[in-house]
Amino acid sequence: MIAVDWGTSSFRAFRVDRSGAILGRTSSRLGILNVARGEFAGTLRSAIAAWLAEGETDILLSGMVGSRQGWVEAPYLPCPAGPAEIAAALVPVPFEGARARLVPGLTDRDGDGVPEAMRGEETQLLGAMDAMRGAGVACLPGSHSKWARLAGGRIASFRTYLSGEAYSALRGGTILGRMMTDGPPDAAAFADGVARSGQAGHLLHHLFGVRTRGLFGTLADDASASYLSGLLIGHEVRAALPADGHVSLIGSATLTALYASAIAHCGGTPRVMDEDAAARGLALVADAG
Repeated sequence: MIAVDWGTSSFRAFRVDRSGAILGRTSSRLGILNVARGEFAGTLRSAIAAWLAEGETDILLSGMVGSRQGWVEAPYLPCPAGPAEIAAALVPVPFEGARARLVPGLTDRDGDGVPEAMRGEETQLLGAMDAMRGAGVACLPGSHSKWARLAGGRIASFRTYLSGEAYSALRGGTILGRMMTDGPPDAAAFADGVARSGQAGHLLHHLFGVRTRGLFGTLADDASASYLSGLLIGHEVRAALPADGHVSLIGSATLTALYASAIAHCGGTPRVMDEDAAARGLALVADAG
């Protein structure tokens, strides 16, 4: 089968067997925002033409391709949800010569009833399920980081933190970024930001300290971005860290390394999972369907 992880800014496709083993892969920067309306089928066909020619006829697609801005909107499925529930809610899309279906996103509500939403991360969580023995807490870092609780082989609940997008906005659109200069990642400054997140004061108060520490010479301009990253991730981790401290991390090597460092600094125990979990998760959904 062909497993597709199609997000806002990137496209990844995998040729997998029913066990989830990856037989081939391709990727591009053709996220959904770079595909014109009505061109999704053609874009997909061009990307996977070789596999179609070799006889693949089953395609599962996850991510923002199933959003309102994507190919076809796939309704959100409420938690708890596992492979069987997700497989039962797949949405077919027209694609000549193969059966193509969209994976629905998931929704949840926090303790005050405010809705949550995810698209694409659910397949990564399913792909990590076996390694997590069907239970535990997983974090998927990103622009909108997800912290999900797995129980009984299903995604039981999740919460979202806007840390990644906040970092970009603060660095690019506020006075904090005016004093920042480019430089290599600074592990010491990042750890300092994480430590600051555990001190008294609100996040908004801590953020102004990024500027004042620069003004008074206690934070170098080329270390400020790492300090800001540590501050935001530190606040996120302290809010989301489970009581037992154990967190499985799923995502890119760069982001999971930052989160692993922050989790350890906050007293937790991080475990980095395979970043290709989405391919295995889609294979699980196909098998359940």
